[in-house]
Amino acid sequence: MRQLSKLQTAIFAIGALLMVVGAVAALFWPNVAPYIFAPGAMAYVSMQMLQSYDGRNFVIRRLRRIMLISDVLLLLTALLMFVGNGNPLGMSWLSYLFLVRNNWVVLLLIAAVLQLYTTLRISAELEKEAKKC
Repeated sequence: MRQLSKLQTAIFAIGALLMVVGAVAALFWPNVAPYIFAPGAMAYVSMQMLQSYDGRNFVIRRLRRIMLISDVLLLLTALLMFVGNGNPLGMSWLSYLFLVRNNWVVLLLIAAVLQLYTTLRISAELEKEAKKC
């Protein structure tokens, strides 16, 4: 896998920290949380996209695709956090409560589980691949 530079690693870590702070801030300041989470998600996802894999290992390539799906879910989480602050879709209040409000938590949970799974599996596969050579 392509390694990130020190600056890119710092941006990656700051993005992850902003996502955590934004998710926790949603409990206390729901109107401010999306403005913290969204830049963090964009920084995290953009740096993760820069980590490419040019090898031929099918398992790692598949795991990278799953990680990209997780990245899209993180960005959709940020979008749903913004939509969850009001009713910009013009839906009835009851429909809005059932369909939109706080559903970003579900997407965040799915994205986090996929990120954890793929990160652990990719590192194990890279170690296995390094032992072969």
